[in-house]
Amino acid sequence: MLFERIKTPGIAHVAYLIGAKGVGAIVDPRRDIDEYLTLARKHKLTIKYAIETHRQEDFVMGSAELARQCGAKVINGRHEAFGHGDIRLADGEAFELAEGIRLVALHTPGHTPESMCYAIYLSDAPEQAWAVFTGDTLFIGEAGRTDLTDPAKTGEHAGQLYDAVHAKLLRLGDQAIILPAHGAGSVCGGNIAERDDSTLGLERRYNPVFVRSREAFVQGKLDERIPRPPYFRHMEQVNSAGGMGPLRAPTAVRVLQPKDFHAESRRGVVFDLRLPEAFAGGHVPGSYSIWTEGLPVFAGWIAEAGSPIYLVLDHADKTLGDAVKALGRIGLDHVEGLLAGGFEAWRDHGLPMAGIGTIGPAAIDENPNGRALRVLDVRDDREFETEGRIPGASHLYVGYVEEHLDRLRPALDLQAPLVVTCGVGHRASLAASMLLRQGAQDVRNLLGGMDAWKRLQRRTDFGPSADSVTTPDVEGPRQ
Repeated sequence: MLFERIKTPGIAHVAYLIGAKGVGAIVDPRRDIDEYLTLARKHKLTIKYAIETHRQEDFVMGSAELARQCGAKVINGRHEAFGHGDIRLADGEAFELAEGIRLVALHTPGHTPESMCYAIYLSDAPEQAWAVFTGDTLFIGEAGRTDLTDPAKTGEHAGQLYDAVHAKLLRLGDQAIILPAHGAGSVCGGNIAERDDSTLGLERRYNPVFVRSREAFVQGKLDERIPRPPYFRHMEQVNSAGGMGPLRAPTAVRVLQPKDFHAESRRGVVFDLRLPEAFAGGHVPGSYSIWTEGLPVFAGWIAEAGSPIYLVLDHADKTLGDAVKALGRIGLDHVEGLLAGGFEAWRDHGLPMAGIGTIGPAAIDENPNGRALRVLDVRDDREFETEGRIPGASHLYVGYVEEHLDRLRPALDLQAPLVVTCGVGHRASLAASMLLRQGAQDVRNLLGGMDAWKRLQRRTDFGPSADSVTTPDVEGPRQ
């Protein structure tokens, strides 16, 4: 048997290649399938199947592209939310995937109503599951979020997930290897462990879905506050309809001279992929500061499907391909232009420039007017409350800054100096660029963020803050 993991950076997605005797399958493929095809050629496999655990929310799926290029048959469950499927498996139904490899479908609703897991049995030990592809039902150290399809039914879905995991996965045995569709850093689950390997036996001893009572697990899901990117709904629709076809080639992106870039980019969105320090020193007015690795997560908070996108890069020859690929994976295909010569060329043409300030931790209490500077923390709720925060800081997750900034007023005065912080400074730079677009007059990025703050052993508070307006409930009440 052949088995390999294929990771997608940025969104922490994991696909799998499994096969034997020349027959291969990809589990939860992403849109750009070249890496899968390369691996298949290396191992002399024909990809005959694309297996879907559920309708993914955070990336464009590649099942249809595998079908188009390889003739692969799409395997999924019988729930209508899957959309197209060539082989629709009912709960408990078995399928011979390749010689010596038997797949058994398990319907495990909760994360989404259609969610499936697939237990794998090998001919060497046909009575015991070797592994189980768990999709986003069960992660390493965590279970999938249950608020996606209907926030008002978060608790009901959590109960469904708990029941499915206990009734259908637990009986596979302690030896079964857990193979989830996402790892640490994914927004499809909460506190996912930062490792690749686990078994049901190990998870039974510490994963919340196993060590908590049903009531406590449901309450834990009700208490979860994981940001939901707005592009998730679009991904669900795209994936139900069969994906979006191949990615656009980076060579299709036009290189625009500074004056042309200035004229054209006004009709779209400008992403500046330079480091926060470079963005602070000078940038195209109205542009968003997003580092390359952050594109798959944060670009979908800003740009809508079909939005023209323009890029400012430090090293176009090295990063353009990565940027186009990252955007295309979340359905943002309309990268229309690249600034020729980068920001240096823009500057040398005498075009308008904007900037933000930078500040170190020691300077926050040393404002010349004698007052401590106001701080806005843009990390997520869990980070803000459990990993330590600057005393008196306001809080609004970076993804909500543009749409929900008014909820922080009048406590947050955009005419007064404002320091923005996150973990190290990348998300803070994005939030600072958003604040400039909202009319802020004096924004400063705390370089080094909370990492630097804590290294200097400055006072750090924990828990909810009475001095802060935390992330608003933008998805409706949970029950």
